[in-house]
Amino acid sequence: MVKIRLRRIGAKKAPFYRVVVADSRYARDGRFIEEIGYYDPTQEPSVVKIDGEKAKQWLASGAQPTDTVRVLLKKSEIL
Repeated sequence: MVKIRLRRIGAKKAPFYRVVVADSRYARDGRFIEEIGYYDPTQEPSVVKIDGEKAKQWLASGAQPTDTVRVLLKKSEIL
């Protein structure tokens, strides 16, 4: 199953996430199919940048967003 989820790349106590499309069997920070954006919760207000076209394309082809990514997509007005 293909999922749209967060991939943590930030340092210790400084989280930074990339929004990626990955097979659900891969590790959280492991292999992924495509990177479609990023999320920086350390900024005030938090920064969310997601490529809407790619996200809609993956959702149309059956990719399931995780709960957190679904909230970010709603915030970005993609869903």
